[in-house]
Amino acid sequence: MKSENLHSSITKKQAWILASRPKTLPAAASPVIIGCAVAFVENSFVPQVGIAALFGSLLLQIGANLANDVFDYQKGTDNQNRLGPLRMTQAGLLSPKEVKTGMWIVFALAAICGLYMAVNSGWLIVGIGVLAILAAIAYTGGPFPYGYKGLGELFVFLFFGIAAVCGTYYAQAKTVSLLALLSSIPVGLLIVAILIVNNLRDIDGDKASGKRTLAVRFGSTWAMQEFIVTIVLAYLVVFLISFSHLSSYWSLLVLFSIPIAIPLVKSVLLDQGKKLNLTLAGTGKLTLIFSCLYSLGLICTYFFPV
Repeated sequence: MKSENLHSSITKKQAWILASRPKTLPAAASPVIIGCAVAFVENSFVPQVGIAALFGSLLLQIGANLANDVFDYQKGTDNQNRLGPLRMTQAGLLSPKEVKTGMWIVFALAAICGLYMAVNSGWLIVGIGVLAILAAIAYTGGPFPYGYKGLGELFVFLFFGIAAVCGTYYAQAKTVSLLALLSSIPVGLLIVAILIVNNLRDIDGDKASGKRTLAVRFGSTWAMQEFIVTIVLAYLVVFLISFSHLSSYWSLLVLFSIPIAIPLVKSVLLDQGKKLNLTLAGTGKLTLIFSCLYSLGLICTYFFPV
């Protein structure tokens, strides 16, 4: 009864805001920030295209969140035992038809951003955008919801890491440089870490509903180890980039984010259930701060080479 009273106090506008899951948006912005920073240091930065890429990425993330909201509900994954943030379809605050309509509107707006970028860089960027939209929907929807098959980490790394950074860079430079490709790896790993926390938190519910994430397949201990490995690898890749001819020691500014990462690792090892909601938000925060520090390092290398 208390939960129903809480739900009834949420307005339609608030429901749409909650369905968009604003706390996930820093992760969507992070690869675009890095892609723009690489374009800047390689003298290819086009501000208006970078802004379009940012809005396109944010809209893709919101569209993916809406897709997850409705498709997880329809598959029975979201129910009264859900540990994560409130889902609007499951709570009855938005109907499946409303959420699906909103999802398509958001994806259409993202496509408009993609078309604008295509004017500058060619139609390849449209293909990348279409694949990104399909990947966002297919995570929980369609005939082969890959998030239910243990392929979530792979597709998130490819689309929200490599494709997002390299696509942002390509939209401005009309090519993909080695630095852009390498720079996509650490942010992709950190966004995968966000998914790992989500799957670790939901391991029991996912197991009951038949959602076969890697955490379900291999167990919570394996998922904890997976989280640690992705975090460590993200820093290691930046360490290697900083000692290459592509960048400099300025890239090691990312080390200032380690005090944020350490408590997250401790939480993943010690906490369970709803406590991991804070860890999930914290990993998104780490991703954004890490990306900003890395981008700042690239820019410092440009102006103050060492």
